[in-house]
Amino acid sequence: MDDLKALEQAVDTGKALNKEKQLEKLLHSFETATVAFSGGVDSSYLLGKAFRVLGSKNVQAVTLKSVLNPNKEVEEAALFALKLGVRHHVINIDIIADLDFTANTSERCYYCKRNCFKKIVSVSAAGGFKVVLDGSNADDLRDHRPGMRAAKELNIQSPLLEVRLGKQEIRYLSGKEGFSTWNKPAAACLATRIPYGEEITLAKLKKAADAEKYLRKLGLKDNLRVRCHGNIARIEVNESDLDFIITHRQEINTALQKIGFTYVAVDLHGFESGSMNRSKNPQIF
Repeated sequence: MDDLKALEQAVDTGKALNKEKQLEKLLHSFETATVAFSGGVDSSYLLGKAFRVLGSKNVQAVTLKSVLNPNKEVEEAALFALKLGVRHHVINIDIIADLDFTANTSERCYYCKRNCFKKIVSVSAAGGFKVVLDGSNADDLRDHRPGMRAAKELNIQSPLLEVRLGKQEIRYLSGKEGFSTWNKPAAACLATRIPYGEEITLAKLKKAADAEKYLRKLGLKDNLRVRCHGNIARIEVNESDLDFIITHRQEINTALQKIGFTYVAVDLHGFESGSMNRSKNPQIF
């Protein structure tokens, strides 16, 4: 996704700009805010807008570091905050210690978000900030997102969702604002690589992370997931990258087998954010 002009044609720019004005008004009403900052497209746009509306003294960012997010993502988040000029806290969290999370039911995201938001709320309160904001957007309503329930329970505000901004609109507005993350590939925590019903372990998370890291080094730059179905790696990429996978199939197969997979497969459906939610029944896979 490198062409901002093509993206501009894909969205109703008038509606997007109107929503942005609503967002600015909403952010101004908060006075001070802590942004739950992953470094992805949505939270980066939210942090950038909050900074420009409220000023550097009234905004801070908190990024949680765990086995669920690669170090590179944390480093990129830190760099974005530094360039923006926002106070940025990186807090470690041992999410694997929560057995409700590692049981990996369809409510996994609820337990994870509850733990994460509690940490961020604590940091925010200690700093005297009035609200905690997260980057949930209107498109999240279309998928299974139990983490949104945790946000509601802890009074986390979701301004992008409140003004009904969708992902493509956020990318367009981010590009217009000059934020470097506007065309960043969609990201998700590594737990989404493991089917519901299979226990989440450090070993499984490492296999997924190592496989994706290898494929990135090989040349894949856009959307990518390696889903772990036992000893099977199911690779999801954009349709435009399928030829790349086929061309390099032998070296990919060899590399992923060395990582620990017995079989390597490509999902012909292509990349789909939240594809594990096609069915909450793990036996379907």
